[in-house]
Amino acid sequence: MRAIRSRDTVPELIVRSLAHRMGYRFRLCRKDLPGCPDLVFPRLRKAIFVHGCFWHGHDCGQGVRIPAKNRAYWRKKIMRNQERDMAAHVALTALGWESTVFWECQLQDQKGVMRGLRAFLRQKRTSQTIFRSR
Repeated sequence: MRAIRSRDTVPELIVRSLAHRMGYRFRLCRKDLPGCPDLVFPRLRKAIFVHGCFWHGHDCGQGVRIPAKNRAYWRKKIMRNQERDMAAHVALTALGWESTVFWECQLQDQKGVMRGLRAFLRQKRTSQTIFRSR
């Protein structure tokens, strides 16, 4: 697991590339924000997380798969990741930020990701925040 990177992953690079092509400028991995979001748009007060389906327990085919060996460990680890993700989302909301998640499996449809990015970043600030699971 030492070889698993927490930043500059292929899914993250895809979302960054799409956002940049669309003309948006952002900051990377702001450690002063809860959860260290992958992309941060300070002027808009919006943050984007790019999650791997397996590591964050997404409900797609790749996310529900648990390795056969040491199942208890993996269930506990993925559950901790999900709890940490939700805590970061709640903390960001409390600070007045909006956040969303793009999942690794969604990135196959790049036009859909671009629509999602555009909709999230153009959305007017509301008291309601977005935390999509799919």
